[in-house]
Amino acid sequence: MYHHILVPVDLNEQGFADKATQLAVWHAQQSGAKLHLLTVLPGIHMSMVATYFPRDAAAKMKQDVRERLAQFAQQNVASDVEYQLHVAEGKPYATILEHAAKLHADLIIMPSHKRSRMDKVMLGSVASKVVEHSPINVLVVKPQG
Repeated sequence: MYHHILVPVDLNEQGFADKATQLAVWHAQQSGAKLHLLTVLPGIHMSMVATYFPRDAAAKMKQDVRERLAQFAQQNVASDVEYQLHVAEGKPYATILEHAAKLHADLIIMPSHKRSRMDKVMLGSVASKVVEHSPINVLVVKPQG
């Protein structure tokens, strides 16, 4: 049924990412799909931000994140599931949607962070923006689910 499943992974919220990844692994095993684990970094190349970091800091940060994502994958993805790692920069929801299109994903499985109603009104939720704007199915994994 599915061929490419995109799983956004926030390495700072691994308790939430673990559950979404476990569900994605199950779906991949059922359908033979390939998993795409994506971590999105904030725009570290933006001109204002970039002036505060050494030139090679962004590349080093990306490499460190890629290594952490690889370790996360080794711990959470079954050996019989094919997967690929992606590290990108940008606004999380927009970058998730861009990667879904680029990878021809037919399902996004992502966690929903536990937030108060005020946080959702003030900040918005990455998951809700992805659900609202995605042309493909999005499975949102709740913290207690």
